[in-house]
Amino acid sequence: MIFLGALSVVILFAWLVIPPLVSQVGQLGDDIPTYVQSLSERDDALGRYFQENDVAEKLKTFVKKLPEKITNSFGTIVGVAGKVGSAIFNIVTVAILTIYFMLSLPRMRRTAAIWFAPGMRDRAEDVMDQAISRIGAYVAGILTTASIAGTCALTFFTILGLIGLGIPFAVPLAVFSGLLGLIPAVGAYIGAAPAVIVGFFQSGLTGVVVLVYFIVYQQVENYVIQPRIMKNAVNLSPAAVIISTLVFGSLAGFAGAVLALPAAATIKVIIVELFLRDRVAEGDPIAQETLEEHDRAEAEAAAEARARASARKRMIRRIQDRLRKRRG
Repeated sequence: MIFLGALSVVILFAWLVIPPLVSQVGQLGDDIPTYVQSLSERDDALGRYFQENDVAEKLKTFVKKLPEKITNSFGTIVGVAGKVGSAIFNIVTVAILTIYFMLSLPRMRRTAAIWFAPGMRDRAEDVMDQAISRIGAYVAGILTTASIAGTCALTFFTILGLIGLGIPFAVPLAVFSGLLGLIPAVGAYIGAAPAVIVGFFQSGLTGVVVLVYFIVYQQVENYVIQPRIMKNAVNLSPAAVIISTLVFGSLAGFAGAVLALPAAATIKVIIVELFLRDRVAEGDPIAQETLEEHDRAEAEAAAEARARASARKRMIRRIQDRLRKRRG
């Protein structure tokens, strides 16, 4: 059921987004020479740069030679097609393995618990359950953050259009910025680059406004949105979210940044369950105070989750009531 639900969401997303995305991306490719020509005719620093370096003529020459280059690169195209086929095969393989892992997770947990002494198995299973729950919450958290980023970008582009500073291809640019937001640290900047470039194609003012928006939004996301979402998702403080990302990213690069939060949440679970509670049992007052603070934060997070679930249920009921009244 979980797998089919996720697949349904992907299909719905593709049905709503891919058709306008493809058409607008194609239109963007067709309009690039026009944008470059208009830039070369502008009387500002960017226009003078295009004129001095003859960018428009270079682009026209490149476009004319493109069919010949494509013909000469047939082997490369075949290689790319092979890589695409390999990627599709890998996706199908991962999907099938995901189903098997989901079905076998309880058995895998019991098998892993066998490695512990009989008196520690219940405790080990509890630690594994909490760690898996934190990792799942982290995945939900980054998906939520990326969705907020894409929605805010599309809303901002719509507002720009209403005040006469709009940029074309708002849907693909917003979707791209949201998807790249899944990549920690650098993803948001890479996702913002196409929108900023298209904004400068329109006018210098539009480009500056779009650039300022993404800079401001990225700061809000880094220090407000993401820490709050991840605090509720993995029960880490905002400071721990930022520090763990910086530390793991510095130690292991991109992979470390991706795995920073689930790794930090898992380490916290292990410390609390296998170290802190033992110190409390030994009568350590500082450990007792720390554990009480941890349990209080857990209870607050659970209460907030229940409140959000209740709010969603009330909203769904109101929508259903309104639909019934309209039908009546």
